[in-house]
Amino acid sequence: MKDPHTIVLKPLITEKCSRGMEKHLAYTFKVASDANRIDIRRAVEQIFEVKVKKVNTSWQRGKRKRVGRSIGTTRGYKKAIITLVPGHKIDVY
Repeated sequence: MKDPHTIVLKPLITEKCSRGMEKHLAYTFKVASDANRIDIRRAVEQIFEVKVKKVNTSWQRGKRKRVGRSIGTTRGYKKAIITLVPGHKIDVY
């Protein structure tokens, strides 16, 4: 098994993600592109010492950016939305 810190890269803190974190229901993390749900579940449980109820994953596409005449894209990433068992919480800040 890989190191848990190479699977869970960093928490995503956006307005939409913050609404789930306020109620201690769902936490969103940027994860390694080759990680599956089982790897993500084990990594979160090891790092934060919580019990995970559900893991949802999705791919976030890179956005198109323009600098002068050049057009490029930012890098896309995989994100995981972690739902915890009631009574558990993660201190992201």
